[in-house]
Amino acid sequence: MLPEINYWAVLLATASSMVVGSIWYTPRVFGNYWMKAANVTPSGNSSDAVRPIVITLFVSFVTAWVLAGAAFIADDFYGGAFLADTLVTAIVLWAGFTAARFATHDAFDGRPAGLTVLNIAHEFVTIVIMALIIGVWPPS
Repeated sequence: MLPEINYWAVLLATASSMVVGSIWYTPRVFGNYWMKAANVTPSGNSSDAVRPIVITLFVSFVTAWVLAGAAFIADDFYGGAFLADTLVTAIVLWAGFTAARFATHDAFDGRPAGLTVLNIAHEFVTIVIMALIIGVWPPS
């Protein structure tokens, strides 16, 4: 079985991750703490951000696409409401893959616990917003 995917929802979910990241890591929200905890010093050259932004767009698209496919499969299996199935699927995938892997890698990298929590929370918000978009706009 190939999952049905609404690619418009995937594209909007991809864009939403850029919006969430832009707000989350702005200096007025968590940006100053993140830069200090991650030992990041901005170069002041906006062209330095091009590569990370392109990577983020690609990774966000893959994340939204996988979530949409997994949500379709979960909905087909459970037969509930597509939005609820998408939200549950997103949270389970976030906990099992994103949060768990972040915690492991950050522990071995010796990153501050606050930085790990900040980044895991950012991923949670990103995934939940993606799930909301995909969940309210199921495939036809």
